[in-house]
Amino acid sequence: MSTDLASDDAGYEHYEAVVVGCGPGGAAAASRLADHGVETLVLERGVEAGSKNVSGGLIYAEDSAPYTIDDLFPDFRQEASERPVTDYRIHNVSGRQVKSYDLTGLHEHDTDWCDAVLRRPMDSWLEDRVHEMTSETGGGVLSGVRANGLLRENGEIIGVTFDEIDPITADVVIAADGVNSELARDAGLMDWEEPEDWFQGVKAVVDMDPETVNDRFDISEEEGVAHLFSGDLFSDVRGGGFLYTNEDSLSIGTVFHLDSLVEEEAEPHELLDALLTHPLLAKWLGDSYDEREYSAKLVPDSKKVALREPYRDRLLLVGDAGGQMQAQGPIIKGMNHAVTAGALAADAVAVTQGESDPEAAGQRYASMLEKSGTMEKLRPKRYEYSSRVSERSLTTKAVEGVLNSRVGSAAVGNRIADRLLRRAYNSPGLVGMLPDTETGYVTLPSIIGAEHGRTIHWDNEIEPPSLADRIGDLTYDTDVGNPHIRLRDESFEASGAAVYACPVSAEEFGGGCYRSEVVETNGSEERLVSLDTQPCVECGTCAVVADTEWEHPRGGKGVEFREG
Repeated sequence: MSTDLASDDAGYEHYEAVVVGCGPGGAAAASRLADHGVETLVLERGVEAGSKNVSGGLIYAEDSAPYTIDDLFPDFRQEASERPVTDYRIHNVSGRQVKSYDLTGLHEHDTDWCDAVLRRPMDSWLEDRVHEMTSETGGGVLSGVRANGLLRENGEIIGVTFDEIDPITADVVIAADGVNSELARDAGLMDWEEPEDWFQGVKAVVDMDPETVNDRFDISEEEGVAHLFSGDLFSDVRGGGFLYTNEDSLSIGTVFHLDSLVEEEAEPHELLDALLTHPLLAKWLGDSYDEREYSAKLVPDSKKVALREPYRDRLLLVGDAGGQMQAQGPIIKGMNHAVTAGALAADAVAVTQGESDPEAAGQRYASMLEKSGTMEKLRPKRYEYSSRVSERSLTTKAVEGVLNSRVGSAAVGNRIADRLLRRAYNSPGLVGMLPDTETGYVTLPSIIGAEHGRTIHWDNEIEPPSLADRIGDLTYDTDVGNPHIRLRDESFEASGAAVYACPVSAEEFGGGCYRSEVVETNGSEERLVSLDTQPCVECGTCAVVADTEWEHPRGGKGVEFREG
């Protein structure tokens, strides 16, 4: 929604800066603005920060980054993170055959530290710190308020509009409102047109007491592990799985290219269950399984959508709102880039205060992102060059043909290849060139597992909850009478992909958001799609794959994540 005022309209509350969203990007922006003495109001859609946020999640502190989260919040690691990642591995799976590689070299490249986090406890802690800091400059944090659009005057952005309160004007607006940013879309900077531009992540937080975590992963209380999974356990869907150790739980999930989910008509909850029930996980999960929370989100593919000029007028985008999520094979980094972007955006605002050009801060921000090296990480030139050849259909078919032949198996299956593969997995340059095709996610890992892997003999006895139980265990404050999604076209051709791709829907499940049925009209049959937004986890998947009108629920309404 966008509102345009006549030039003589006045009287709205005004701040020097408004930050929308109090995740790591918004918190970083607000803290730096407070350091500069800029009057800053932070708006948060959830009942508290983190209640609407989901992440894998690992947060990095890169040596080359101009800002890290502990630069801005010195107590962060002691108070807001879970465990440091001290062991990082990838598992190539072919049935029960698994070949694992140590990714220490890749993980420690340009890394000062890396911690596992859960978004609800992390973001709520950040919110408290941010409120203290911004209150000292005349602002603060206001939660339970949804920014639904931009306020304009004579076509120029001057503030933000809301569902719950009057519009607020500002000298600058920093949108850190996530992957489904209504402000970015209102400004025409982001859209939901192409499924290949997005990943979908689905996650289960699994209860496990600290002593059991330590014992099963052979670590101390000051250590943690990260495991990645690829190969044939996800059929032909392009993507993979992850497992991270938290203080007293595990984060286990999957991340897939959205277009691949649609093409394969794969159901996200079943792909997650394929990982949870694989024999490899039996030694870590044991014979009992207690799932605390099920969640999902869209993830931008920065290689394709990270904005080189993430601004318009007085609006600056940071984090997922600007497509700043680095997902290149086993390199998965987002929150650290949001922190960098938020801090740089704040610095750009501070040094351009008083300039008459409404885009002065945005131009400075874009320049700082480029000079800091952040944009090269998000949109590496080596990928842009290599993908022009490696992602062509003829190239993919040729490579797949060779790999699936006896020649391919022989080439991958010898000891020299094993050593070369180990080195390749730990090369940031080569990983950054990995094509977004089935070859890197499914075919090659499956061959590696088959040719070099060990056989997993034990059985996995755990039974994940049903989709109905997962939805039932979530906390909702349903906004009765105000659905936040509307189907524009109920035909299966236009919107049927949501029946499969929505993480709380399934073809054989009648209790999710999207359902399909065959109806008879005037003697002919037609397959139609219906929608119920009550069990929605607000991931935004259907906005991309179905013909919908999509927006967030009003402030504090909808799903509330306890873990995130």
